[in-house]
Amino acid sequence: MPLSSRRAIAALVFLGVSTFSFVTVEVLPIGLLTVIADDLERSRSQVGLLVTGYAAVVVLASIPLARLTHHLPRRVVLTGTLGVLTAATALSAAAPSYETLFAARLLIALSQALFWSIAPPIATSLFPPEFRGRVVARLAIGTALAPILGIPVGTWLGEQAGWRVPFVVMTVLGAAASVGIAVLLPRTEVQDSPSRRGSSPDLRRYVVLLVASAVGVTGFLTFNTYITPFLLDISGVSSEVLGPMLLASGAGGLAGTVIVGRVLDRYPWGATVLPLGLITIGLLGLYALGQVQVVTVALIAVIGLAFSGLAVAVQSRTLQIAPGSTDIASAGTSSAFNVGIAAGAFVGGALIDTTTVRAVALVGGLLAAAATLVMLSEPLLVRQRRTVPECRDDHAVCEEPV
Repeated sequence: MPLSSRRAIAALVFLGVSTFSFVTVEVLPIGLLTVIADDLERSRSQVGLLVTGYAAVVVLASIPLARLTHHLPRRVVLTGTLGVLTAATALSAAAPSYETLFAARLLIALSQALFWSIAPPIATSLFPPEFRGRVVARLAIGTALAPILGIPVGTWLGEQAGWRVPFVVMTVLGAAASVGIAVLLPRTEVQDSPSRRGSSPDLRRYVVLLVASAVGVTGFLTFNTYITPFLLDISGVSSEVLGPMLLASGAGGLAGTVIVGRVLDRYPWGATVLPLGLITIGLLGLYALGQVQVVTVALIAVIGLAFSGLAVAVQSRTLQIAPGSTDIASAGTSSAFNVGIAAGAFVGGALIDTTTVRAVALVGGLLAAAATLVMLSEPLLVRQRRTVPECRDDHAVCEEPV
């Protein structure tokens, strides 16, 4: 039985709260790094592993968990996932040792690995198919708000009242999202939902999308992981204005999420290519003109806008061309993004250790350019569109006929 319009919108709001919670909890230790290190008597690099290990778990667990839960009711799976988020975040807040905190973080990472596989298909199933792109964009508003609201406020709160307090707040938010989802989502079994299949399944397009996503995200994170030293050393900004400059990226990200939602359903391929092109232009522009502060602020805003738009466009495109289950396809996309995040941090770190911090913008831009070319080549790689047959096994990704 379809949901009423108001109930569907309310469910989407709680799903957005969930995305906000996951992104905030994932990155919060970075802002609280020194506070956590001092309190638990650990080195800063060890606290940094709370984020690195988290990303590794998401990469490794996304597809297996999506397969394992594929035949379970979506309402039960999503509510349980948010329940794990809530319990593990509470454990993080009460952690008496570094080891306990690390274990709690890995539990949250497992829940996030599954969440990003099932949340977009669930959200789009609440509305008519013609609004799929717009719904994905609305869901991503929570993701866009986390860097400009959740993380700064959480960092400030942790510095004022102790690092455990922000985790208590996020526990309450996670509990509210879990209850809201349990109340609002319909009791519909997996096989009854048409959103579980791509509307235009195509294995080759999906593979192109995965490659472009992984390379493009690597390019963005090669620069963005080290944006602070770039601004301090190359742009010459003072530490006092660093926060407002970084806010430009977050504000651009929120704008990108809203803007791309208006064109996704009409131009799904173009909405993926354009953000990659803008990231390329922005990063190469920073390499050439990063010492000009006004230009730097503008380019950072453009890059933030483009990256958020890319994330939404890739997710929407995944739901369109998923060659099998949209859950499994979304898990693959999530893994590709997290591979890019880890690879970008590694590449950027290697560059600043061997060259100068300015190189992160150049190499990041070249990687983004490569990703753009991959997406631009999609029509050539897929000249004769072949229909992907229905899978006999929902756990498998369908392959095209030879």
